Amino acid sequence: MTTFVSTLFISLDGVAEIDPAWHFPYFDEAMGAAVGEDYSGIDVLLLGRVTYDSFAGAWPEREEAGGDDAGFARALGDVRKVVATRSRTDLGWRNAETTADLLGAVRALRAEDVGRVLVAGSLQVVRQLLAAGELDEVRLLVHPVVAGHGERLFDGPALLPLRLLRSETLPTGVLRLWYAPGEKATSTAPKPAPAGA
Repeated sequence: MTTFVSTLFISLDGVAEIDPAWHFPYFDEAMGAAVGEDYSGIDVLLLGRVTYDSFAGAWPEREEAGGDDAGFARALGDVRKVVATRSRTDLGWRNAETTADLLGAVRALRAEDVGRVLVAGSLQVVRQLLAAGELDEVRLLVHPVVAGHGERLFDGPALLPLRLLRSETLPTGVLRLWYAPGEKATSTAPKPAPAGA
């Protein structure tokens, strides 16, 4: 069965557009292990064009450099990458393909039964998949900081119930949260008595 999982770094005020000033002070060995776990065993990496360009601009060079993260870089290069973009230009990184029809590509991947699809970053893609009910899990690494500015993940008028599957606190105070789509909560509080009753 194909599952679509999103993983994002996010601030307490919901900013998921990474600023090194608030992100990197919290990136330690524990967060590295958490990220490694999210990427482990993926069959497809689904990315928006901005995130893809960021990855493609860094990871192939790191693979070639042969440093500590060369193994991770090689795994990223080897995995199938589906990039949501209207551009038809060569993406310049192995195993990368484009789609101009994000939801059509999602349906096709489900039909192929590809296994686990990871959506890394890619806010626009995540928003579209959430709105279409196509994300099976949302994983957030919530940094204990208020970013104050930047693009927020949840920035729309629609109600979006989520169900907490699991949580973990990393040594730096970062909360690691796993969510699945949920049902709208119903209040169990007693209704107030009508006025004049």
